[in-house]
Amino acid sequence: MRRADRLFQIVQFLRGGRLVTAAMLAERLEVSERTIYRDIVDLQASGVPIDGEAGVGYVMRGGYDLPPLMFTRDEIVSLVVGARMVRAWGGVAMARAAEEALAKIESVVPEAERGRISDTKVFAPPMQMTDDLRGLLDEADMAIEKRDVLTFAYRDEKGDETTRSVHPLGLWFWGKVWTLIAWCELRDDFRMFRIDRVIQLKAAGRRFKPAPERSLAECLRQLEAQCYKPQA
Repeated sequence: MRRADRLFQIVQFLRGGRLVTAAMLAERLEVSERTIYRDIVDLQASGVPIDGEAGVGYVMRGGYDLPPLMFTRDEIVSLVVGARMVRAWGGVAMARAAEEALAKIESVVPEAERGRISDTKVFAPPMQMTDDLRGLLDEADMAIEKRDVLTFAYRDEKGDETTRSVHPLGLWFWGKVWTLIAWCELRDDFRMFRIDRVIQLKAAGRRFKPAPERSLAECLRQLEAQCYKPQA
Protein backbone atom coordinates (compact mmCIF):
# COMPACT_ATOMS: atom_id res chain seq x y z
CA MET A 1 0.00 0.00 0.00
CA ARG A 2 1.30 3.44 -0.92
CA ARG A 3 1.98 5.79 1.98
CA ALA A 4 -0.60 8.27 0.68
CA ASP A 5 -3.21 5.52 0.64
CA ARG A 6 -2.23 4.48 4.16
CA LEU A 7 -2.60 8.03 5.48
CA PHE A 8 -6.02 8.26 3.86
CA GLN A 9 -7.05 4.98 5.49
CA ILE A 10 -5.91 6.19 8.91
CA VAL A 11 -8.12 9.25 8.55
CA GLN A 12 -11.04 7.03 7.53
CA PHE A 13 -10.58 4.76 10.57
CA LEU A 14 -10.52 7.79 12.87
CA ARG A 15 -13.60 9.43 11.38
CA GLY A 16 -15.95 7.34 13.50
CA GLY A 17 -15.16 9.52 16.53
CA ARG A 18 -13.97 6.58 18.62
CA LEU A 19 -10.66 6.03 20.37
CA VAL A 20 -8.39 3.93 18.16
CA THR A 21 -5.02 2.59 19.30
CA ALA A 22 -1.86 2.44 17.21
CA ALA A 23 -1.92 -1.35 17.62
CA MET A 24 -5.38 -1.53 16.05
CA LEU A 25 -4.33 0.65 13.14
CA ALA A 26 -1.11 -1.32 12.65
CA GLU A 27 -3.06 -4.58 12.49
CA ARG A 28 -5.61 -3.23 10.02
CA LEU A 29 -2.99 -1.68 7.73
CA GLU A 30 -0.38 -4.45 8.16
CA VAL A 31 2.44 -2.15 9.23
CA SER A 32 4.38 -1.63 12.46
CA GLU A 33 3.15 0.54 15.32
CA ARG A 34 6.26 2.68 14.83
CA THR A 35 5.05 3.44 11.29
CA ILE A 36 1.62 4.41 12.64
CA TYR A 37 3.19 6.77 15.18
CA ARG A 38 5.14 8.51 12.40
CA ASP A 39 2.04 8.74 10.21
CA ILE A 40 -0.02 10.25 13.02
CA VAL A 41 2.64 12.89 13.69
CA ASP A 42 2.72 13.78 10.00
CA LEU A 43 -1.08 14.01 9.82
CA GLN A 44 -1.19 16.24 12.89
CA ALA A 45 1.53 18.46 11.41
CA SER A 46 -0.50 18.83 8.23
CA GLY A 47 -3.50 20.12 10.17
CA VAL A 48 -5.62 17.01 10.66
CA PRO A 49 -7.30 17.48 14.10
CA ILE A 50 -6.17 14.22 15.73
CA ASP A 51 -5.98 14.12 19.53
CA GLY A 52 -4.25 11.48 21.64
CA GLU A 53 -0.85 10.06 22.33
CA ALA A 54 1.25 6.92 21.90
CA GLY A 55 0.25 4.14 24.27
CA VAL A 56 -3.22 5.57 24.83
CA GLY A 57 -4.90 5.96 21.48
CA TYR A 58 -6.14 8.54 19.02
CA VAL A 59 -9.41 10.20 18.15
CA MET A 60 -10.26 12.78 15.49
CA ARG A 61 -12.39 15.77 16.37
CA GLY A 62 -15.67 15.96 14.50
CA GLY A 63 -16.24 18.17 11.51
CA TYR A 64 -13.01 17.46 9.62
CA ASP A 65 -13.39 17.01 5.88
CA LEU A 66 -16.76 15.34 6.12
CA PRO A 67 -18.71 15.07 2.87
CA PRO A 68 -22.10 16.78 2.85
CA LEU A 69 -24.11 13.56 2.80
CA MET A 70 -27.86 13.69 3.29
CA PHE A 71 -29.72 10.40 3.54
CA THR A 72 -33.46 9.90 3.33
CA ARG A 73 -35.19 7.69 5.87
CA ASP A 74 -35.38 4.81 3.37
CA GLU A 75 -31.70 5.19 2.48
CA ILE A 76 -30.68 5.05 6.14
CA VAL A 77 -32.79 1.93 6.71
CA SER A 78 -31.28 0.25 3.64
CA LEU A 79 -27.72 1.04 4.72
CA VAL A 80 -28.28 -0.11 8.30
CA VAL A 81 -30.03 -3.32 7.31
CA GLY A 82 -27.35 -4.11 4.72
CA ALA A 83 -24.61 -3.63 7.30
CA ARG A 84 -26.51 -5.76 9.83
CA MET A 85 -26.85 -8.56 7.28
CA VAL A 86 -23.15 -8.54 6.51
CA ARG A 87 -22.36 -8.47 10.23
CA ALA A 88 -24.63 -11.47 10.82
CA TRP A 89 -23.83 -13.58 7.77
CA GLY A 90 -20.46 -12.43 6.44
CA GLY A 91 -16.87 -13.37 7.13
CA VAL A 92 -14.89 -11.93 10.02
CA ALA A 93 -13.36 -9.16 7.90
CA MET A 94 -16.73 -8.43 6.27
CA ALA A 95 -18.44 -8.12 9.67
CA ARG A 96 -15.72 -5.82 10.94
CA ALA A 97 -16.04 -3.63 7.85
CA ALA A 98 -19.80 -3.46 8.39
CA GLU A 99 -19.23 -2.14 11.91
CA GLU A 100 -16.85 0.51 10.55
CA ALA A 101 -19.36 1.46 7.86
CA LEU A 102 -22.13 1.98 10.42
CA ALA A 103 -19.85 4.21 12.49
CA LYS A 104 -18.95 6.30 9.43
CA ILE A 105 -22.59 6.62 8.37
CA GLU A 106 -23.49 7.84 11.85
CA SER A 107 -20.63 10.36 11.79
CA VAL A 108 -21.77 12.07 8.57
CA VAL A 109 -25.53 12.26 8.96
CA PRO A 110 -26.98 15.32 10.73
CA GLU A 111 -27.39 14.89 14.47
CA ALA A 112 -31.16 15.12 14.16
CA GLU A 113 -31.14 12.08 11.86
CA ARG A 114 -28.77 9.86 13.87
CA GLY A 115 -31.59 8.43 15.93
CA ARG A 116 -32.91 6.71 12.82
CA ILE A 117 -29.90 4.43 12.79
CA SER A 118 -30.56 2.96 16.22
CA ASP A 119 -34.34 3.18 15.72
CA THR A 120 -34.32 1.05 12.56
CA LYS A 121 -36.47 -1.95 13.46
CA VAL A 122 -35.39 -4.20 10.60
CA PHE A 123 -32.93 -6.86 11.74
CA ALA A 124 -30.97 -9.76 10.28
CA PRO A 125 -30.93 -12.58 12.86
CA PRO A 126 -27.63 -14.48 12.64
CA MET A 127 -27.73 -17.88 10.97
CA GLN A 128 -25.53 -20.78 12.02
CA MET A 129 -22.28 -19.13 11.00
CA THR A 130 -19.34 -20.88 12.63
CA ASP A 131 -15.93 -19.26 13.02
CA ASP A 132 -14.53 -21.77 10.51
CA LEU A 133 -17.15 -20.82 7.92
CA ARG A 134 -16.51 -17.11 8.45
CA GLY A 135 -12.81 -17.75 8.02
CA LEU A 136 -13.39 -19.62 4.75
CA LEU A 137 -15.40 -16.67 3.42
CA ASP A 138 -12.59 -14.26 4.22
CA GLU A 139 -10.00 -16.50 2.56
CA ALA A 140 -12.13 -16.92 -0.55
CA ASP A 141 -12.85 -13.19 -0.74
CA MET A 142 -9.15 -12.36 -0.46
CA ALA A 143 -8.27 -14.92 -3.13
CA ILE A 144 -10.83 -13.41 -5.50
CA GLU A 145 -9.25 -9.99 -5.06
CA LYS A 146 -5.68 -11.26 -5.52
CA ARG A 147 -6.56 -13.81 -8.23
CA ASP A 148 -4.97 -16.61 -6.21
CA VAL A 149 -5.66 -20.16 -7.37
CA LEU A 150 -7.31 -22.09 -4.53
CA THR A 151 -7.09 -25.78 -3.76
CA PHE A 152 -9.42 -27.72 -1.50
CA ALA A 153 -11.21 -30.98 -0.95
CA TYR A 154 -14.91 -30.77 -1.79
CA ARG A 155 -17.67 -33.01 -0.46
CA ASP A 156 -20.75 -33.16 -2.68
CA GLU A 157 -24.32 -33.82 -1.55
CA LYS A 158 -23.72 -37.57 -1.76
CA GLY A 159 -20.69 -37.32 0.52
CA ASP A 160 -18.14 -38.05 -2.21
CA GLU A 161 -14.91 -36.03 -2.00
CA THR A 162 -12.79 -34.68 -4.82
CA THR A 163 -9.73 -32.43 -4.81
CA ARG A 164 -10.18 -29.20 -6.74
CA SER A 165 -7.98 -26.39 -7.98
CA VAL A 166 -10.06 -23.39 -8.99
CA HIS A 167 -9.89 -19.79 -10.15
CA PRO A 168 -12.18 -17.98 -7.66
CA LEU A 169 -14.45 -15.44 -9.35
CA GLY A 170 -17.20 -14.47 -6.92
CA LEU A 171 -19.26 -15.28 -3.83
CA TRP A 172 -23.03 -15.66 -3.85
CA PHE A 173 -25.29 -15.74 -0.81
CA TRP A 174 -28.52 -17.70 -1.21
CA GLY A 175 -30.17 -16.87 2.12
CA LYS A 176 -28.95 -20.03 3.87
CA VAL A 177 -25.69 -20.93 2.19
CA TRP A 178 -22.75 -19.23 0.51
CA THR A 179 -21.37 -20.52 -2.78
CA LEU A 180 -18.06 -19.86 -4.47
CA ILE A 181 -18.30 -19.29 -8.22
CA ALA A 182 -15.10 -20.42 -9.88
CA TRP A 183 -13.45 -21.84 -12.95
CA CYS A 184 -12.63 -25.44 -12.05
CA GLU A 185 -9.41 -26.82 -13.52
CA LEU A 186 -10.58 -30.40 -12.97
CA ARG A 187 -13.85 -29.95 -14.90
CA ASP A 188 -12.46 -27.28 -17.27
CA ASP A 189 -15.66 -25.33 -16.76
CA PHE A 190 -17.50 -23.03 -14.38
CA ARG A 191 -18.64 -24.57 -11.12
CA MET A 192 -20.37 -23.45 -7.92
CA PHE A 193 -19.11 -24.78 -4.60
CA ARG A 194 -21.00 -24.56 -1.33
CA ILE A 195 -18.64 -23.02 1.19
CA ASP A 196 -19.91 -25.28 3.97
CA ARG A 197 -18.76 -28.33 1.94
CA VAL A 198 -15.24 -27.02 1.36
CA ILE A 199 -12.48 -28.73 3.31
CA GLN A 200 -8.88 -27.58 3.86
CA LEU A 201 -9.04 -24.49 1.68
CA LYS A 202 -5.65 -22.98 0.88
CA ALA A 203 -3.85 -20.92 -1.73
CA ALA A 204 -2.06 -22.99 -4.36
CA GLY A 205 0.91 -20.61 -4.50
CA ARG A 206 0.13 -19.36 -8.00
CA ARG A 207 -2.14 -16.80 -9.59
CA PHE A 208 -4.41 -17.01 -12.59
CA LYS A 209 -4.57 -14.48 -15.41
CA PRO A 210 -7.93 -12.92 -16.30
CA ALA A 211 -9.47 -14.41 -19.42
CA PRO A 212 -12.79 -13.34 -20.99
CA GLU A 213 -13.88 -16.94 -21.54
CA ARG A 214 -13.26 -17.79 -17.86
CA SER A 215 -14.61 -14.60 -16.30
CA LEU A 216 -17.50 -14.03 -13.93
CA ALA A 217 -19.28 -12.04 -16.64
CA GLU A 218 -19.11 -15.04 -18.97
CA CYS A 219 -20.37 -17.34 -16.23
CA LEU A 220 -23.35 -15.05 -15.63
CA ARG A 221 -24.00 -14.85 -19.37
CA GLN A 222 -24.13 -18.62 -19.63
CA LEU A 223 -26.42 -18.91 -16.61
CA GLU A 224 -28.77 -16.30 -18.05
CA ALA A 225 -28.81 -18.09 -21.40
CA GLN A 226 -29.76 -21.34 -19.68
CA CYS A 227 -32.55 -19.67 -17.68
CA TYR A 228 -34.13 -18.09 -20.76
CA LYS A 229 -33.53 -20.95 -23.18
CA PRO A 230 -36.75 -21.61 -25.15
CA GLN A 231 -38.45 -24.89 -24.36
CA ALA A 232 -38.64 -27.33 -27.28
